[in-house]
Amino acid sequence: MGAERVPDRPDDAGLDERQRHVLAFEARAWKQPARKAEAIRNEFGISATRYYRILGELIDSPAALRHDPMLVKRLQRMRSARAEARSRRSLSLGRSLD
Repeated sequence: MGAERVPDRPDDAGLDERQRHVLAFEARAWKQPARKAEAIRNEFGISATRYYRILGELIDSPAALRHDPMLVKRLQRMRSARAEARSRRSLSLGRSLD
């Protein structure tokens, strides 16, 4: 019989160990996306796609905002800018098809 998994304990801000690890990882400066994707696989044992889903949910949580407000606000701004750019591209693509 295998060892039981002990759940991550939340900190005072309400984040568990993995969530704190994700925020700390995201706070690092990454100049090359390929290296970051490789580091995600090595550190978390998950795909970059899964990591970014987790991160997206995490930066919407009040606990993450309490834990590191500057980082979370920066990540939210970056996400909004990417969504805005996607929206502009799809609008311009739609116009070119007319």
